This record gives sequence, C-alpha cells and structure tokens, in this order.
Amino acid sequence: MPMEYRRVGKSGLMVSAISLGAWLTYGSSSVEQDTAKACLRAAIEQGINFIDTADMYSYGEAEKLVGAVIKDYKRSDLVISTKAYWPMSSNVNDRGLSRKHITESVNASLKRLDQEYVDIFFCHRFDDHVPLEETVRAIDDLIHQGKILYWGTSMWNATNISDGVAAAKLLNANRPIVEQPKYNMLDRDFVESGLETTLKNHGLSLVVWSPLAQGVLTGKYNDTIPSDSRYHSVPWFKDQLTPARLDKARGIAQLAQEIGTTSGTLALAWVLKNSQVASAITGATKPEQVAENIRALELTITDEINQKIEAILQNKPVVPKIN
Repeated sequence: MPMEYRRVGKSGLMVSAISLGAWLTYGSSSVEQDTAKACLRAAIEQGINFIDTADMYSYGEAEKLVGAVIKDYKRSDLVISTKAYWPMSSNVNDRGLSRKHITESVNASLKRLDQEYVDIFFCHRFDDHVPLEETVRAIDDLIHQGKILYWGTSMWNATNISDGVAAAKLLNANRPIVEQPKYNMLDRDFVESGLETTLKNHGLSLVVWSPLAQGVLTGKYNDTIPSDSRYHSVPWFKDQLTPARLDKARGIAQLAQEIGTTSGTLALAWVLKNSQVASAITGATKPEQVAENIRALELTITDEINQKIEAILQNKPVVPKIN
C-alpha cells in the first residue's frame, strides 16, 4: 500500500497520513535504543515522512535519538516537529510560552536534533500567564530566522485557537496551520465539541495523538493486563482502563473480526476518515508495528461500518451483522 500524504491546513506542507511519535517510547527505558532506531528507520523507509517529538519527551533524549537517525536521510524528505511548554528543569523561566523559554527551547531542541531547523513547532499547551502577542511574536521571529518553518498548537481549545489566529493577524505574523489534540474513538469530545468547526473556519488541520487510546483500541487489554503494560509503570494509565472504555474496546474488536481486520487498523482508519485529520501520530515499540499501522490506509470506513461503530461507542443496540 503506497503511503498517503495530506496537506496541512492552507499551507503547502504535506505530511504522511500515518506518522510516528516519540512520546513515552524513544529515548526512555521502555524501548531499547537500537529497537527505537529500527522503528524510525522502518517508518521512513515505508513512506512515513512526519516524525513528531518534543523537548520534554524523556527530557530531550527522544530528540537526540531522532536526530541520530534522521541524519542518515535526506533532510528535505522529512517533516520534523518539536514542542515547548512543560517545565524542563526547576528554573522558573524554563517553562511556558514566554519569548525567553520559546527561544531557548527551540535552540536546545535544534542542538539535540543536530538540525538547523524544525518543520513544525508546537505550543505544547496554552499559557494563561503569557500575553499571546509575546508568544506569537517570538515564534514569528524564529520563523524569520529560519529555525522554524511552520507553527501549531497542541490541546488549545476553540477560544485559544481563535485568539491565537487573531493575535497573528494583528501582528502581521505567521499564523498557526495545525492543532495537535488527543483524538480517538474513546476520546472525541475535545475535538468534536466545537473545535473542528473553529479549525475549519481558520484553515487549520488536525494531527492527532493517541489515535489508539494508548493501546486500549488494539485490544491488548480486552482479556487481561499484560505484565509489561504501562498500567504497571505509568500511574495515570489506570484511568484508560475503566470498565466502560474496555467494553467499547471489546465491541470494536468484535466488529473488526467481523469485517476481517484488526482492532488497531479499524481504530486508525476511523480517525483518518475525518477529512480534517492530516495525520494520525502513532507509536511503535517494534518495527513490525509500523507496517501494521500503515495498513489502516487500506481500510475504507463505509457508512454501514460507521453506523456499527457509532452504535458500539454510544452503547446502542447492536445493528445486524454486516454481510
């Protein structure tokens, strides 16, 4: 299956519909370094051009690992993103979206990546304590310096997005082109409760994280909790495995079996049927998982399949089996 590429917002930037992210995996102890590098190479060699990382992923180690791999490839073939907002140290200025922190964070990320620029810089959350004009101007200055090509937001609500676009317009600065929210079958409200409409009105795309709900939608937790699961090592992960979420995951698994696919493929294909989604950011702890994720591009979510999905997610009576 050839890779599919989608345009980001109203920009000229094209990204692979399936991308690879470094959160919770690369640069940490959860995935051995050589395996992580093999995943990145498998992704690039199978047509994935978008690699998503952030300064706080393993406190810079993820960026170092990504940088070590991408230097073996033609830089212009790749779209590399990073982010800033979360504290990187105990220093009072080493956090947030101030001019000081954005400038220092981007420079530090470029050093760790061993690159001259990143394609997309994301504001990793909205900062209530910094004037938007300061944030937008700092990013625009870095764009003019050639260190950032485009910028976007992550987990900004509709009001935040509108205010950010307005600030950029007021300053005659580069506008954001993309929002990166959490979005999957089990976590839809943030995107579908007004954000989609706002993004469409402003010409922004979505690149979404956790499209498989931290693995819940792969079906791996449907029967038992594996001993090597994040459930045992990541405190907040327990909230992902509520009875209601697991019931829905089991329903999706049953439907996937019925139509001859896997839970993960069905979940990714569902995310990608949303025309505003430019890319689904996936994780991979083994190279073969990269190919498995890409297979979602082969599955078309028909109206009939979508009706069954919605029945499962809304706890409605099961509709007749698909022939």
